[in-house]
Amino acid sequence: MRITKTQSAPGAGMRTSPWLILGAALILLIVVVVLALQNIQRDHRHMTEVLSARGVALIRAVEAGARTGMTGMMWGGNQVQRLLEESALLPEVLYIALISADGTVTAHSDPERIGRPLHPHLDALALSDDLEEQKIPLVLEDGRSAFEVLRPFRPLIPPRRGRSPGMEAMHRRRMLPDYAPWGDSAAQGDRFIAVGLDMQPLEEMVEGAVRHTIAMSAGLLLLGFAGFVSLFWMNSYRATRRSLQDTSAFADQVVTHLPVGLIATDRLGRIAFFNAAAEALFGAPGRQALGMTPQAVLPQPLCDLLTQLEQGQAINDREMNIDVHPDHSVPISVSATRIFNEAGQFVGHVLIVRDLGELRRLQAEVRRQEKLAALGGMAAGMAHEIRNPLSSIKGMATYFAGKFPADSPDREAARVMSREVDRLNRVISDLLAFARPSDVAPRRSDTNALIERSLQLVQQDAAAGGITMQTDLAADLCAAHVDPDRLAQCLLNLYLNAIQAMAPGGRLSVASVPAGKHRVRIDISDTGSGIAAADADKIFNPYFTTKPKGTGLGLAIVHKIIEAHGGRITFDSVPGQGTRFTITLPCADDVPSPSEAANE
Repeated sequence: MRITKTQSAPGAGMRTSPWLILGAALILLIVVVVLALQNIQRDHRHMTEVLSARGVALIRAVEAGARTGMTGMMWGGNQVQRLLEESALLPEVLYIALISADGTVTAHSDPERIGRPLHPHLDALALSDDLEEQKIPLVLEDGRSAFEVLRPFRPLIPPRRGRSPGMEAMHRRRMLPDYAPWGDSAAQGDRFIAVGLDMQPLEEMVEGAVRHTIAMSAGLLLLGFAGFVSLFWMNSYRATRRSLQDTSAFADQVVTHLPVGLIATDRLGRIAFFNAAAEALFGAPGRQALGMTPQAVLPQPLCDLLTQLEQGQAINDREMNIDVHPDHSVPISVSATRIFNEAGQFVGHVLIVRDLGELRRLQAEVRRQEKLAALGGMAAGMAHEIRNPLSSIKGMATYFAGKFPADSPDREAARVMSREVDRLNRVISDLLAFARPSDVAPRRSDTNALIERSLQLVQQDAAAGGITMQTDLAADLCAAHVDPDRLAQCLLNLYLNAIQAMAPGGRLSVASVPAGKHRVRIDISDTGSGIAAADADKIFNPYFTTKPKGTGLGLAIVHKIIEAHGGRITFDSVPGQGTRFTITLPCADDVPSPSEAANE
């Protein structure tokens, strides 16, 4: 049985390991997490920079207001306190405070905080002379989050280049005569200003940005994961589809080339499958049978089986004879059943039909061999028992023939007795030849040469009967592995039977053709009366003959000799038109030599 291998489409063989997809998803997760953290850090840094810039701008605005008030209006501490309170009314400003070097609040947007430390953690060590600017997030006593900008308070006019320290001091006293309430230390910038900004709006903005980043990251992660899962499913789908295609092709080829006929119908009763064996058995082309009703394709007995299935009857190995042609009946064995799916729904019928013709032929051959074996054993025993008395009878007939005159009836009767004894002895000799094992000595032989030599032996008989002989010998025959003498005996027997079965004007045809790579075939055809259908199963039986003077052992011996060579003899006959015998023999090249056989 030949199974066709289907070819997959390009790229269909690509397989993606689940571990590869898991690793890619893990890498994607790491990338998304890193990007999200970077975005959060960037947003936090941006928020810090914004708050720092706002704090510094507010401090500079307070310093500028204080500088303007002190230079133009000769402010003192109360005016600075009011400036802080008014500046603290700006949105997102929690407090503004002036701090002395020891950490005590000297002015505050909340007057109640004056004279107290600004924060418990702020001490004199943090307010050193080298402090330039400090920006820290912190949590106030009331639980609010604040961003504090702390730096030295510089409300005075910056010193100009080229002025000596004495000139700069005189200028300050002239410009700020009432600055004394803050003392001389304030003029040197040894006080600090702190601005606390509310972080809640920016935190909400950052939280929104973080949520947005997390949402985008989660969406990207889900999208990537969905892509990987889709890729995995696609590869799984391709692998499953390819496996299904391979399995379907394999099952289709196996079922199509089964040696038994397989016929399936769908739920509507139409033929859905019709394999090659069923096509050869019923003679209906498989493609044409698809979609047709069983009544249009199958013999009526098989259609009746489908009706019995609908009635719930089981059909297992039921034997019957069907007429596939008007003059040809075939023995078959049928098994049939109904098909249901997993849900219990009916989907159709299936019929398995086996051709029993070859089996019946083999059974008949076995019975014939058993009968011939029993007959041969009995014939051998009888032949030995009969031959001895026949020798005595012939001797006595010869003796009495010599006692009577030459022309006397008694002498003629003795001669008839002697001839009948000889004829009976020949019958016994044929019987012994049939009963004993065939002693063939096969060797490499030229088949065409054997045919030509055997035909020369019957040329006179054919000419006397008005029979013409025709040969068609193939030139590319292999050498046959046969016993030339015993094969010639078989051919002569078949030639003589053919000549005797034809009237003058008949034709004897002999052809040799190759029968594959390992066999040679010989066809012997005549235009005689043919063999009746009732006698077709008996012609190789011993003692069966249709000739008035035949013994019925000729074809039986031929059959036995051909089988002893490992060959086969068959015939095809049409009554009134002729008969053709076909002998198939092995080639010498396929038979091991004696040394090779011994080694094996």
